[in-house]
Amino acid sequence: MPAAQRVAGRARLFCGKSEGRTRLQRLYQDGSAKIRLPAIQGDPLEAVLINTAGGMTGGDRLGWTIEVGAGASASITTQACEKVYRAAADRAETSVGLRVGPGGRIAWLPQETIVFDRAAFARTLDVELGDDAEALILEATLFGRLAMGERAIQGSFHDRWRVRQGGGLVHAEDLRLGPDIAATLQRRAATGGALALATVLLVSPQAEDLLDKVRAIVGDTGIGGPVISEGGGASFWSVGRSGKLLARLCAGDGYQLRKRLVPLVELLNGRAGLPKLWSL
Repeated sequence: MPAAQRVAGRARLFCGKSEGRTRLQRLYQDGSAKIRLPAIQGDPLEAVLINTAGGMTGGDRLGWTIEVGAGASASITTQACEKVYRAAADRAETSVGLRVGPGGRIAWLPQETIVFDRAAFARTLDVELGDDAEALILEATLFGRLAMGERAIQGSFHDRWRVRQGGGLVHAEDLRLGPDIAATLQRRAATGGALALATVLLVSPQAEDLLDKVRAIVGDTGIGGPVISEGGGASFWSVGRSGKLLARLCAGDGYQLRKRLVPLVELLNGRAGLPKLWSL
């Protein structure tokens, strides 16, 4: 059998402070990876990531690089949810690199990733923050769509984060699920059967001041608790001269998850608020 044609896309965006506001400096696009910049007044600069292939499957590769200069700010989202379909061979891979200069800020707020049954997917997120830089990072994943009668029963999922500031490691995690994804999620120590998961990380000197409000939104019932539609928790740590607020949420479906993600992002993203493409 001849090898099937696979998706290959890579895009890079560089922005910096100029004449009192954040402006685009360089933009590179290749293959199925596209970036669009809605017309806005003032900061932050907004960018929308698009995979023109309409989804991913085994062997597909996507790469995004966002660089924010000193004192600049950018908010990044996606045009729609990314779908990862059943893989006949190999796995789909997405790599994300975020770089923020001293005093800059980035909000990485893609819409949910939907993992279908027998999908194979790996995502890496590498973040480098300069001194006094801030970052709001969100990744949400749905292992099936209940409204469509779909569940991810079997498959492979790997999510790897590395966040550094001033050369030191601020946050690291590796989430691996598979091959029995549904069985793992059913465990009380996992999600108690919830199919929708999200991790939200805020690195900012103001993070501790927001902890109580975040817990009120998340519910802080504990992952794997008796009410899976409202499971979650949030914690804060001091990290050097900054702070780290980490929230995890799980829900029975994507709608229930987004009902809490919307006010949570509005709170943590300050004056930038919710990306315009987000909605319930």
